[in-house]
Amino acid sequence: MRKIRITIGPVTLTAELFDTPTADAIWRNLPFTSAARTWGEEVYFSTPVRVAGEADAKAVVEAGELAFWVEGESIAIGFGRTPISQGDEIRLAAPVNIWGRALNDVRELRRVKDGDPIVVESLE
Repeated sequence: MRKIRITIGPVTLTAELFDTPTADAIWRNLPFTSAARTWGEEVYFSTPVRVAGEADAKAVVEAGELAFWVEGESIAIGFGRTPISQGDEIRLAAPVNIWGRALNDVRELRRVKDGDPIVVESLE
């Protein structure tokens, strides 16, 4: 299985990529850099990736799922409540493509500040 490292300011996540068109597009564009944006308990960042929405796109995600926000051309990682969450769910701003899963505890992303530098790179 393909694996990547996502370094976001003081936090480093290792992730495995699923077999999806979005994961393939992200893999082809590695490595890349960006800057963190935060929205409640979500970190998102722009990418050089352009993909279409997938049939199983969803707005409510599980902690650790790696999401791609098609309209924003951004990776989103939810780790808790966002401003539009209902109850304890992790609700992102729009339906997203799920393309991978973090292998570490994404709650560490609480340490990330808006504007922190990001590096996304292959582990292979």
